Amino acid sequence: MSEQDPVNPIAFNDIDRLIHEPARLVIVACLAVVEGADFLFLMRQTDLTKGNLSSHLSKLEEAGLVDIKKEFVNKIPRTFLSLSGKGRQAFEEYQNKMSAFLKGD
Repeated sequence: MSEQDPVNPIAFNDIDRLIHEPARLVIVACLAVVEGADFLFLMRQTDLTKGNLSSHLSKLEEAGLVDIKKEFVNKIPRTFLSLSGKGRQAFEEYQNKMSAFLKGD
């Protein structure tokens, strides 16, 4: 691995580990390109099980990156998910840092 620029080093330790975990990265990336999505749509897009998706969403919600809204539509429960403003900003920062890291900047 090459040495980092001493003026503006981007070390791998600077990468947001919460988002970097593969399942959460897929969740955040899917939510970044839409205004919001329901749980089943996201489950199909990510190919995660209900329990696994729920667990990762809980971690993202605790960090304030994802907003979770539960409602009933025609007496059927529906969970609607979206990235919070903080989540969108964190994902943008993640993308910028990963890009810089991979370029060796």
